[in-house]
Amino acid sequence: MHLRLLLEEAGNRETHKALGFPSALQFINNTFRIVNIKNSYNTLLSAVSSSSTARDKSSKEFLHALSGIMDTLDAFNSAIQRRSPAGLTLRHVIERRAFSFCEDTNLAGNNPEAGSAQESSNPSLSAFLSTLVPTLIFAIVFVTLFLLLRRKLKRNYEPRTFLGSLRPQERTPSLPNGLFNWFGTFSKVPDSFVLNHQSLDGFLLLRYLKVASAMCLVGCCITWPVLFPINISGKGGQKELDLLSFGNVVDKNRYYAHVFIAWIYLGFVFYMVARESIYYVNLRQAYLLSPLYANRMSSRTVLFTSVPKDYLDEGILRRMFGRHLKNLWIANDCEEIEELVEERDKVAMKLETAETKLIKLANANRMKATKKGGQTDGPLDTAAEADGESGSVAAKWVPTKKRPTHRLKPIIGKKVDTINWCRSELERLIPKIDAVQATHRAGNGNFIPSVFVEFHHQSEAQSAFQSLSHHHALHMAPRFIGVNPDEVIWKNLKINWASRVVRNILTTSFVVLLIVFWSIPVGFVGILSNINSLIDLAPWLGWLNDIPTVIFGLIQGLLPSILLAVLMALLPIILRLMAKLAGEPSLSAVELRTQNSYFGFQVVQVFLITTLTSAASASVTSILCKPADAPNLLATNLPKASNFYISYFVLQGLTISSGLLLGIVGLILFRLLGKILDTTPRKMYRRWSTLSVLGWGTIFPVYTNLTVIAITYSIIAPLVLGFATIGLYLIYLAYRYNLLFVFNSSIDTKGLVYPRALQQTTTGAYLAIVCLIGLFGIKQAPGPIILMVVFLVFIILFHMSLNSALDPLLKFLPKSLEAEEESLLASEESSSAPNSMEKGNGFAAVHSTDSSPAKDLGPAPHKKPNFITKFLRPDLYTDYHTLRRLVPRGFADISYDPVVERDAYYHPSISSQTPLLWVPRDVGGVSMQECMHSGKVIPMTDEGAGFDEKGKLVWDQETARPPIWQEKIYY
Repeated sequence: MHLRLLLEEAGNRETHKALGFPSALQFINNTFRIVNIKNSYNTLLSAVSSSSTARDKSSKEFLHALSGIMDTLDAFNSAIQRRSPAGLTLRHVIERRAFSFCEDTNLAGNNPEAGSAQESSNPSLSAFLSTLVPTLIFAIVFVTLFLLLRRKLKRNYEPRTFLGSLRPQERTPSLPNGLFNWFGTFSKVPDSFVLNHQSLDGFLLLRYLKVASAMCLVGCCITWPVLFPINISGKGGQKELDLLSFGNVVDKNRYYAHVFIAWIYLGFVFYMVARESIYYVNLRQAYLLSPLYANRMSSRTVLFTSVPKDYLDEGILRRMFGRHLKNLWIANDCEEIEELVEERDKVAMKLETAETKLIKLANANRMKATKKGGQTDGPLDTAAEADGESGSVAAKWVPTKKRPTHRLKPIIGKKVDTINWCRSELERLIPKIDAVQATHRAGNGNFIPSVFVEFHHQSEAQSAFQSLSHHHALHMAPRFIGVNPDEVIWKNLKINWASRVVRNILTTSFVVLLIVFWSIPVGFVGILSNINSLIDLAPWLGWLNDIPTVIFGLIQGLLPSILLAVLMALLPIILRLMAKLAGEPSLSAVELRTQNSYFGFQVVQVFLITTLTSAASASVTSILCKPADAPNLLATNLPKASNFYISYFVLQGLTISSGLLLGIVGLILFRLLGKILDTTPRKMYRRWSTLSVLGWGTIFPVYTNLTVIAITYSIIAPLVLGFATIGLYLIYLAYRYNLLFVFNSSIDTKGLVYPRALQQTTTGAYLAIVCLIGLFGIKQAPGPIILMVVFLVFIILFHMSLNSALDPLLKFLPKSLEAEEESLLASEESSSAPNSMEKGNGFAAVHSTDSSPAKDLGPAPHKKPNFITKFLRPDLYTDYHTLRRLVPRGFADISYDPVVERDAYYHPSISSQTPLLWVPRDVGGVSMQECMHSGKVIPMTDEGAGFDEKGKLVWDQETARPPIWQEKIYY
């Protein structure tokens, strides 16, 4: 009876009309799409298939449609990472009818036919294939486009090979230009090339992806030979992919196999974390003690925050640090001068834009006059002519009313000539700024509680960094070393210790609440996708039915997709904002804090909630029928949730890797927006020379979470490890190409993102242990439970001991190596030959430059070990003496101009120079006159930019060193 009512409701046109569905299939499709609990109705579907009702023709049509829709949903299941609370009314309707149907058909377990039908229905393999096929096609298309476009669009796919904004030693030699002949050359480039020519963080990202895929591969070798036969022969009645999971095992004695394999594999995971931590410590020490870094100003400078007011005195600080102190900068309150500098730069850019617009308009009118054969004046013959009345040359082709103008206030303001107004404003601002800057340099500003102290040597800075600086708690702390001036968040330097504590508590609480309740805004978006059920739930919203159909369709269809995309894009911005509000003094510290919070979001929202709701929703109907069986049903369906992650790894591995290679969004933005927005030579140069950068705080957590998922399911559903291996390795290859040829790094965490990612990876091992303990408890297997609890205690103690031993080495540099490094450098300098950096070309030359310093280092400290020995003894074969041979030498001349050294840690507004304006040169001489007149107020040049024969604005891309180019300073 209840089944008939359900079928009648699915075929009832009035129901469709009331809910906004045009047909029965649309009704069923939307019901299951919105609620996303299709797995919970597999049981219902199977029972109906075996019932006599299925003999009815209409019922068979209904079942056939329902099966087809569920298969279609499986194809898109990988894209559904949230369980939307939308459609609650429909959920209740279906669950009530399912419960009543259970009572009528004895679905709870007394019907053997229903049970057999349930076993025979398992869509896991079809769902996987439905995900694999379209995703594979998508990836093939993207990779094909990449192979074709790479040969023509060098700026988008190989910019690091030629950009003039990069130093020669930062560039990557070009690859062969064929479709496939570059594969061999690319495969021979070591990952250490990124370390030597780009950044330590980039190198460690590649290493993490490679290590993660290796852990998954080893996991396959450990788990598959043992657990697959155990699970397949477990007699649990599962089919297809579920046959390979823990849920197919019935015999409790077989669980001991899972226990001991878990010991072996999860122990291996912790060994890898320990091994890689040791590797990082040794690499960090070699990198930070190398001349490339040790001679930098940032390595010798310590930032003290929360400095008491009494200590904001140069005399007291010099007495405190003694003769080791070289320079110090007491931070100033620079709000006033910062506003003046921002206004000056804004007016200067406005003047540059107006000058460029005037020159372009004059050149275009001159060319039109020339084409028409009219009389036109030629270019200026003398500087005296250019020094005539302002705008006199441009007036030959541009009438006064066509000159650039603007209003002083929007709409109602007075309209003024932009060029003349900007010149007068700059005449007022520039001298005023110079005077205020001189006042601050003289130490007459208002001090804030932060001080930068530079020492003569790195060892002296390390001693000050490791020492307790003040006798009161939280004063002159926290301390930071190696802070790049370009990364300082200056407004956070004024935060005192009490405010910092409060900010930390508030922002941490906000992030925790955001992670826990993130489903609410996502749920609201889901509700918008089904406004009809919302109207049914809240009748006062019935007025929405009266809006036009097109608008209603946009609200229900397009708007939710846009809002969800905006939500997910806002999350990293919010987390970085919280890190800044917490008082982090540098961008690298912000990235490290963001890494922690974003990883928490990934684990909770992307993994745990999805997994638990998937397992629960797959059992909801049967649980409603017989609540006492809830634990057993969840234990059976939790391993089945791994099918989603099999598809998820396929989706991530293929789409992320192919998407990274093609970079379709960046390509469109570069090509399209460049033509629309780049109206001045400066804008054109910036777009051309600016490379894409990676936000380490949001990049690492995504792939750390993928690794956590794979490790968590390693024992419950070992098949996940295989797809994780492939997916992570494909992502590794894509990042490898981009870090070598496309990406740049703007924030340097000194590799600290890597040990954090390793620590976060252990979350997967803990979750795997807890899940196994829970599953064994549900299955009432006391022996395996005891063994896993013992293993958990052992792992916790091992982890605590590891962190206790390594934490100091992640923060400080040991004095023993400082002395040893000095001794080694002295011996190397006495025996080194002249460096051959400029000889040769291509990758071979680059490899020789990387290895030539190693030749000067003398013989390797150890004989070349075999793979097993090297793997088991990281303390010996990846020690400091070995890894220092990887660190770049002779990369750059670390020396500073006296002015640069004087102003290094001043607020940017104190050291900011008046910008040089850059306009295009025209044949008519307008640019010459404008440069001469504007140059009396602010520096301006027309070198390196001009117009082609069609009047199009161009700049000299060959040299890529325009007048506004500034050499990078290695602070």
